[in-house]
Amino acid sequence: MDALTPDEFERLVIAELDLLPDDMVEGLENLVFVTESRPEDGSLDLLGLYEGVALTERGNYGFGELPDRIVLFREPLLSVSEDLDELRDQIHVTLVHEIAHFYGIDDDELHDLGWG
Repeated sequence: MDALTPDEFERLVIAELDLLPDDMVEGLENLVFVTESRPEDGSLDLLGLYEGVALTERGNYGFGELPDRIVLFREPLLSVSEDLDELRDQIHVTLVHEIAHFYGIDDDELHDLGWG
């Protein structure tokens, strides 16, 4: 697939976020979505990443905490997508996967649900 600019990729991510069901996104608090070219190690193996403390583990998590982050990596997602439709699908699956981690759903449970 031809490379998309960072701005074009970010617009696709925003569009896919807008398509997610309300019940999935209504509980997302103190969370930001960002896009980056590649993971820190430079690999193409990681499509997305949740950085933060899952809701199920927060305890005394309170006001003033830095927001959690969900990062989508442009180059790895492009590398696994043959066309724009497949890229949209990969972005969607990655968003759902990382949002699930925010809610405390681990990789094993995601796999059982068909998202891992």
